[in-house]
Amino acid sequence: MEVDLSGFNIDAPRWDQSMFLGRVKHFFNITDPRTVLVPERELDWAKLMVEKSRMGTVPPGTQVEQLLYAKKLYDSAFHPDTGEKMNVIGRMSFQVPGGMILTGFMLQFYRTVPAVVFWQWVNQSFNALVNYTNRNAASPTSIRQMALSYFTATTTAVATAVGMNTLTKRAPPLVGRWVPFAAVAAANCVNIPMMRQQELLQGICVKARDDTELGHSRRAAAVGITQVVISRITMAAPGMILLPVLMERLEKLHFMKKVKALHAPLQVVLCGCFLIFMVPVACGLFPQTCRLPVSFLEPELQDTIRATYGDRVAHVYFNKGL
Repeated sequence: MEVDLSGFNIDAPRWDQSMFLGRVKHFFNITDPRTVLVPERELDWAKLMVEKSRMGTVPPGTQVEQLLYAKKLYDSAFHPDTGEKMNVIGRMSFQVPGGMILTGFMLQFYRTVPAVVFWQWVNQSFNALVNYTNRNAASPTSIRQMALSYFTATTTAVATAVGMNTLTKRAPPLVGRWVPFAAVAAANCVNIPMMRQQELLQGICVKARDDTELGHSRRAAAVGITQVVISRITMAAPGMILLPVLMERLEKLHFMKKVKALHAPLQVVLCGCFLIFMVPVACGLFPQTCRLPVSFLEPELQDTIRATYGDRVAHVYFNKGL
């Protein structure tokens, strides 16, 4: 039997995005690492189906399940602002396979300076690509800004890791295992604001509930970027804090001493177990579309909004990015 799709809104969230659990379910859906393996032709089909659904021209016989699957693929692979297909490595659905490899090797090879420098450099290269891919596309980023952000974040991560390695040589071994997390956290605090500095300088586009553009706000940009930094650190924290405790104990066992070659692969797999849950949890910490009262914005922007709309616009909305 053909289903009536006349009232179906493909952009309406399946789960309540004002609730943390609803956001976690949403990101579990679109950060599914299996979507990385979906062929390009199927992704293009998904985009076509989403666009047709928005125009109300869905082909006869289309089922709701097909549209929901198309929207899942669309959200996982296409930028929410521009609708352009994102590079595979920069997608949030690649965070589990990419993050588990990098995190596992950073936690395993932390004892020597060359290893620390190499893996922190690779990790920051990965992070820079993810940050650029998931930026708020309404605020363009120049090549110079990207290069400066990449250089600064990499330098921060390497300096933090090497410096802390030197300071913790006489500390208990477990403390040394936590150095990679300190480096990653410090780099996130630099990389994301630097990559999105244009938003901090020029402001991020804020809109009314009906998507009418109201202006650009630096204060809104600071809120969105801060939330992204917190989310990224939260994403890495459980694996990079708890896994060293577990490995410190496991490596003392007799059978683990015989299979040292398996220590790194084991950490990679365990990191993946953490990230499967932590990627959607961290992405869902804050609403994707931020909501701020007009009174929080810059005085001049407040005056402009009130002069044009009066009291009809009490809040502004913007995409915080990922």
